[in-house]
Amino acid sequence: MSAPRPVTEVPWDLSFLRVGTLVTAGVAGVAALVVGLTLGWPDAVGVLVGATVVTAFFALSGLVIAWAGRVDDAFTLPAALGTFLVKIVVFAAILQTLPEQGWIDRRTLAWSVVAGALLWAGVQQRWVWTRRLYYVQPPLPPGGTAGPAAPPSGGTSPPPGGAATRG
Repeated sequence: MSAPRPVTEVPWDLSFLRVGTLVTAGVAGVAALVVGLTLGWPDAVGVLVGATVVTAFFALSGLVIAWAGRVDDAFTLPAALGTFLVKIVVFAAILQTLPEQGWIDRRTLAWSVVAGALLWAGVQQRWVWTRRLYYVQPPLPPGGTAGPAAPPSGGTSPPPGGAATRG
């Protein structure tokens, strides 16, 4: 049996949570106003609650996956899938407990969650596409001096010009 792996020292970058929350708040505010004026205020509440649910779920997933990745990279996929399963079950239970003719429109809530999940997926894609994420040690600059020495643990050193992050 091998020795347990040490907790990784490279931080997981969760800055997409801030960006996703701000974008979702802006889109949800405008959507709630438009939906409230056209369909009614119970539908507008459904939009706002849906946006809140999606934001909370993405934040929870990000935190759980980052925690699992700090423990061991092999835990990230099971943590992501397990968190997804729990969120689906919780959301289904929430939708089932809401009264059909209540203070919130269930159908609008459900569609808001779908739209919010697509919005968050787009935010995450853009975040990844515009970040410098290093999967391997970057090459030395031409004519440059050697970068920082590799850590004694055998891992890779941070890229030139900044600390390495995981995302």
